[in-house]
Amino acid sequence: MAEGQPHEDPLAEARRVVDAATAAGLAVRATGGVGIALVCESACRPPLARPYQDIDFMADAHDAGAIARLFMELGYEPEEEFNVLHGQRRLFFLEREHHRQADVFLDAIEMCHRLDVSNRLRVHDQSLAPADLLLSKLQVVETNDKDYRDAIAVLADHELTADDTGISINRVNELCATDWGWWRTVTMVAERTHKVARELCQGEDGKALEHVPDRIRHLLAEIERAPKSRKWKMRARVGERVRWHEDPEDIDHS
Repeated sequence: MAEGQPHEDPLAEARRVVDAATAAGLAVRATGGVGIALVCESACRPPLARPYQDIDFMADAHDAGAIARLFMELGYEPEEEFNVLHGQRRLFFLEREHHRQADVFLDAIEMCHRLDVSNRLRVHDQSLAPADLLLSKLQVVETNDKDYRDAIAVLADHELTADDTGISINRVNELCATDWGWWRTVTMVAERTHKVARELCQGEDGKALEHVPDRIRHLLAEIERAPKSRKWKMRARVGERVRWHEDPEDIDHS
């Protein structure tokens, strides 16, 4: 297939874009549901399998101009007004043949919290590192079914580790042990994810997920065990009396 011709399959298309970016010397990585499916086999089979349409990517803000040109070369049309208004943080493209949208976050995923990955784009070859993929889902306060399934896929296929060979607990605590807001959201959503994982384990297809609830408990225990910063402790005194997260109206959990 010619480089400028998009694939119908979103996973193959994500690989095409990432490979083209790499060949051009640009660090572009898949994130969101497609990014998770690229590195998690569990996401591609029941009970976690789900359809994908749009694709989310992460890139370096310094490369925004080159990335815009690359996407146009690959058959995408820029959403000009959006990119002019938000181009320092995010770029948006349309691929008309397959009615697909490509969202390119620059430096950070900003939803309920800000997940800065500007220095972590080259940890893995195609997607963000497992810890960042998981955090991108556990930071969503108004969690939907897709978010739960994606988070469970990451937890199903990656062990908790000290480094980025798995779900780096050091990376998780880099945020959760220093920022009370991150801690509150991650622990709250992880508890909900634990409940969903237990329910999914009940069916025949769920037997392969039986280890996930214990892994979530392990994750929560590691988060609690980590020494908290002074800033974290000061914010904890206020607790939920003051809003601790953003509530963006345009969140699309893709």
